[in-house]
Amino acid sequence: MKNMIAALLGLYLGLAGLTVAMAGGDTGNKITAGGSDRTQAATFAGGCFWCMEAPFDKLPGVISVTAGYTGGSLKNPTYEQVSAGGTGHAESVRIVYDPARISYSRLLEVFWRNIDPTVKDRQFCDRGHQYRSAIFFHGEEQRRIAFESKTALGKNKPFKAPIVTEIVPASEFYPAEEYHQHYYKKNPIRYKFYRGSCGRDARLKELWGSSAGH
Repeated sequence: MKNMIAALLGLYLGLAGLTVAMAGGDTGNKITAGGSDRTQAATFAGGCFWCMEAPFDKLPGVISVTAGYTGGSLKNPTYEQVSAGGTGHAESVRIVYDPARISYSRLLEVFWRNIDPTVKDRQFCDRGHQYRSAIFFHGEEQRRIAFESKTALGKNKPFKAPIVTEIVPASEFYPAEEYHQHYYKKNPIRYKFYRGSCGRDARLKELWGSSAGH
């Protein structure tokens, strides 16, 4: 669906200069570490990774946000392989942050309000296991905090449907191709068109009201 929307917008714009060259991505650069002594990593899946970078990029204490693939068995997956389904991987983001400046609990708050946690194997217009919502925890402390956060949200959520977001151990993370990194900055018109066409903001507002992410 994302490819179709992007293609339609490309025809509408008719401007080749808005397309970022697809050279330079190295999906073989896997990331397995949970962070250094002074930083920690958090990994979330919330559908299209283009839409999951911006909410975390702007948070004080976040050092970097990388779009990529995780949760599957295929080594060095490409975007085409993941988006086609069958690899087990989910489009996701790996966040490196300074725990002295921002807590994992705060990252979870932002995560929840930028996804639809009520649906399985889809997010907004994107459907398939590769677009599932998930929290990939790094270590026992993150596992505990993630489950506590999900339980608390279940008791105070502003919607009736149950929360089906997965909480599973983090595994190898493969950065996506370079043209996907910070797509919302590189191609703002295409990004906004996709986000609106996919119904993401409308659904987030329906679920979360004034606290919805964007």
